[in-house]
Amino acid sequence: MTKFLKGLVAAVAFLGLSTAAFAETKAVYHINDSADATAAMRNIKNHLNADPSAKIVVVTHSKGIDFLLEGAADKKGNPYNINVEELQAKGVDFRVCNNTLVGRKIDPKTVLPGAHIVPSGVAELAKLQAKEGFVYIKP
Repeated sequence: MTKFLKGLVAAVAFLGLSTAAFAETKAVYHINDSADATAAMRNIKNHLNADPSAKIVVVTHSKGIDFLLEGAADKKGNPYNINVEELQAKGVDFRVCNNTLVGRKIDPKTVLPGAHIVPSGVAELAKLQAKEGFVYIKP
């Protein structure tokens, strides 16, 4: 190991950071309009094809939650749940804003299985970026 790398590892350890944090790509995809969901899921598939070890979280709020509700389909009539389930099988975590569910009077039981309800979509975006080191992607 070169002196530079040894110094870098020491600095990372001194700061209390894990070297693994530098090896893992973490991205949060922000969807606030379900009209963007098909393109977002295509981008996520491409992202995972290029970097299968990436940790990806999709945070939805406002009209962006609609594709994660039972029976939702795109403008061509294709159900969203198939792509969502495929991505979940690859480790993608979908999160739905509870504020939106409450504000729009949507029954949480209609959220697709495996999607997680979080108190606030925007607060979740901020937490993932500021505290957990996720990069922000807006499709």
